[in-house]
Amino acid sequence: MQRHINDILQQVPSGRLMSVDLLRGLAIAAMVLVNNPGSWSYVYAPMAHAEWHGWTPTDVIFPLFLFVVGLSMVLSCGRSRPFPAVGWGQWSRALKLFALGLFLAVFFYNFRDDTYNWVQDRLEGIRWMGVLQRIALVYILCCYLVRWLSLPGLVIAAVLCSLIPWLMMLFLPYQNAAGETFQGQLAFGNHFSAWLDQWLLGAEHVYYRSAEPFPFDPEGVLTTFAAASTCLLGVLAGLVWKHSAADRTSQLRLCRNWALGGAAMLLVGQCLHPLVPINKALWSPSFVLVTAGVSALLLSGLYYLVDIRERRRALAPLLVFGVNAIALFMLAGVVGRLLIMLPVGDTTLKGWLFHTVFQPLFGSYGGSLAFAVSSLALFYLVMWQMYRRRIIWKV
Repeated sequence: MQRHINDILQQVPSGRLMSVDLLRGLAIAAMVLVNNPGSWSYVYAPMAHAEWHGWTPTDVIFPLFLFVVGLSMVLSCGRSRPFPAVGWGQWSRALKLFALGLFLAVFFYNFRDDTYNWVQDRLEGIRWMGVLQRIALVYILCCYLVRWLSLPGLVIAAVLCSLIPWLMMLFLPYQNAAGETFQGQLAFGNHFSAWLDQWLLGAEHVYYRSAEPFPFDPEGVLTTFAAASTCLLGVLAGLVWKHSAADRTSQLRLCRNWALGGAAMLLVGQCLHPLVPINKALWSPSFVLVTAGVSALLLSGLYYLVDIRERRRALAPLLVFGVNAIALFMLAGVVGRLLIMLPVGDTTLKGWLFHTVFQPLFGSYGGSLAFAVSSLALFYLVMWQMYRRRIIWKV
């Protein structure tokens, strides 16, 4: 194990903020873990999303990743270089991310149903939005905002990206098919963002197709603009680093500023909850503040631990995930779908593994968690082979 840790740390480039790679690795590892339980019927509460209003640790994971996307946009330029002009490089990355998301949307076939129509189910009813699609859209939007705006402009943009969609949900009227008018509704299936998703994307192309009165997508169109505010807060955290010095005193001050900013956002967001509900699907302003606050606190803690104190060994394995985050997400997505596609008797390969191996050994909830942990461990072996061969899958 010691040799394994040494091999990981030897490949870290000098001068690189290891804390950011670790934070990205933590986000993607947590995302894979909560997305691959042995059974969705047996999931511990902290590993499930809040039913509607409110938040759990799982609700922080996707915003944490977007926060790191914004942070990385600044760090990739270093302290001295300006932001590059937005060109084919940025658009290529966004288009490839969007295309990978669409690939996962259509990568499924029900081999247990002889009447299954893949074209009708997956192609004609493709889900246009998703995690990777949202990352792509947020990334390219923030590339332009970072290029065009000054620091005060970015602060204003971060506020407006969150505030304008929320005000639209509160004050713009909308109608259902029967002509009934609604305004200011924030219920599951009945809010302005859901109406907009149905109108722009189509009821057959969203995640919650059976929601009433409006099918909608948790990664919908309007809330993607709100999600950009999370990425911009990551950009602002990066700009704090960019304008700080590299000496130890400045490092400690930077760590303190991140921690204070994170604690303030978390506190304000939580206090707003009675007036502005914390809601991931709506990506409400309070949700932005709470999740960005947690992200900044995690960044501060990791920065202090691994970049200032250089206590790196215990967390080093997260680097293997952090440098190949999209590769891990795709691997987990493809394998996860294969496990529910391949039939074993009257169930699927995943169902067979859970009911015959994990559930008898660990119980229902413990077995479901053990399945997720085992999956992540297997994915780690693949990511480690890529890491040690310096194979970085960049999109």
